[in-house]
This record gives sequence, C-alpha cells and structure tokens, in this order.
Amino acid sequence: MAAPFIVETSARHLHVTKEHLAILFGEGAKLTNKKDLSQPGQFACTEKVTIVGPKGQMTASILGPERKQTQVELSATDARSLGLTPPIRESGDLAGSVGCKLVGPCGEVEIEEGVIIAKRHIHFTPADAAEWNVKDKDIVWVKVNTTERQVIFGDVVVRVSENYAAAMHLDTDEANAAGCAGNVTGEIITL
Repeated sequence: MAAPFIVETSARHLHVTKEHLAILFGEGAKLTNKKDLSQPGQFACTEKVTIVGPKGQMTASILGPERKQTQVELSATDARSLGLTPPIRESGDLAGSVGCKLVGPCGEVEIEEGVIIAKRHIHFTPADAAEWNVKDKDIVWVKVNTTERQVIFGDVVVRVSENYAAAMHLDTDEANAAGCAGNVTGEIITL
C-alpha cells in the first residue's frame, strides 16, 4: 500500500491578477511572501483584502504568485455569511461563477465572476499517482485519519502534475467536520 499523504486545511483566500493587485495595493505593488505553502512555488502573502458580498464582508489573505484571473475561494459557511452562492468547482474553473467586491488599502475591484467553493482535491506528482494507481481527474474516496473524528470523503478530485507535492486540500468546513488539527494524513480507499 502507498504511504498516506498529508491533509491540509485551505482557509478562505484569493488569487489576484497583476492588474487587480495594482488597483488594490497601488501601482508597482508586489506580493510579499509571508510563508511558503506545501505546493512548490505557492506562498501565503502578507497582503490581505476585504471580500464584500450582499450580506457582509470578511478579510482574506492573498496567495501568490499572481494569476491570469482573480479567484476567491470560500467555504460554504463563508459564502452564506457574505450572501453569496458560489458553485463548487476546481480551482481555475470560474466561468459562470459569482462575483463580489474586493477592497484593498488603495482601491477596490468588482469581479463579475471568480468566487468558488473549491472542490476537495489531492495534488499528486506522476510518481505519487502511479503509487496510488490513479490518474489526473480521477474521482476517489479518501479516509482522513484524525484522532477522534475519522471521516471518509467522496468526490475527491485527483490532480496530477510534475509541479505538485502530495497533499489533499479541504476547506475549513470540511476540515472542521473531520476534526483536522495538527498533522493529519489521508489514504485513498475503495468502497
């Protein structure tokens, strides 16, 4: 059997374009790396923005590097608090999703689409995928190994790339339901 992979909580965050970064933080603004993330080249930034919806607002961190399209990733609880009804989608699948207003220290941006609830997923290298006998875009079941609330998640998308490191990502609602805290691992199972 393949070695278990880490399970991480992906809290609300957003990715921004260079253009939107300049509007929100001023011309010539650059993203500041606060902390490297598990996926190579990805990092949490010191820059934060306010996400504004019809019913409320909340602050979220930006993840770098810049993207081709601004994207906001929320949990279902976050979305309800803001009065938004985003679809559950894979990262980058933004067509027809909902929009919101983003407010930074230097300006604000209205995005017409780009707000999603991210599908739970596993990042694998091709070697990891071979070890687990899965391929890109497979949908699998994953048992999350926590101390007191073990959970089996269905509809987990496998994402395979040479640029990834093995890790499963859950949003905060899912992680809280499973009691994820500290070092948590998961394994693909067959039902």
